[in-house]
Amino acid sequence: MTIANDTIVNEGIRAREVRLIAGDGEQLGIKSKQEALQIAEDANLDLVLVAPKAKPPVARIMDYGKYRFELQKKQREARKKQKVISVKEVRLSPTIDTNDFNTKLKNAKKFLGKGEKVRVSIRFKGRAITHKDIGREVLNRMAQETSDVATVEQRPKMDGRSMFLMLSPIAENK
Repeated sequence: MTIANDTIVNEGIRAREVRLIAGDGEQLGIKSKQEALQIAEDANLDLVLVAPKAKPPVARIMDYGKYRFELQKKQREARKKQKVISVKEVRLSPTIDTNDFNTKLKNAKKFLGKGEKVRVSIRFKGRAITHKDIGREVLNRMAQETSDVATVEQRPKMDGRSMFLMLSPIAENK
């Protein structure tokens, strides 16, 4: 039967011959499928195909339930250790005033301080699209002001009627 992760176990093995490895890692040589199944059954364990592409395929005698449990345990531990980084967005306009800019800057620094990435965007409305250089200057100013807490991950880039800049927090030395 086949159980998750496409691991082939016991009767599901279709090869006539397999290179057999005992539970303790000892090489038992090339055996017929029936002989290998009989050895595994006598040991009250499962025959698991570990390298199906090999010539002949490699099968190992092991407790498959215990093996799956250990694998799931490792995956749970790995998920606990991984850090989820979210992306926050700060929207500006090409004609933003100084105080509004400072408010947006403060928000961006707050997000970066929490370890989140910040996407600074400028939406061009109407004829403002003809003055992309003004928008680029605003984004460059934002990058300059946040340079003490962030690095520029992606330079200002146009996407339709919007221009984006990606900032990521500076990695702490550990």
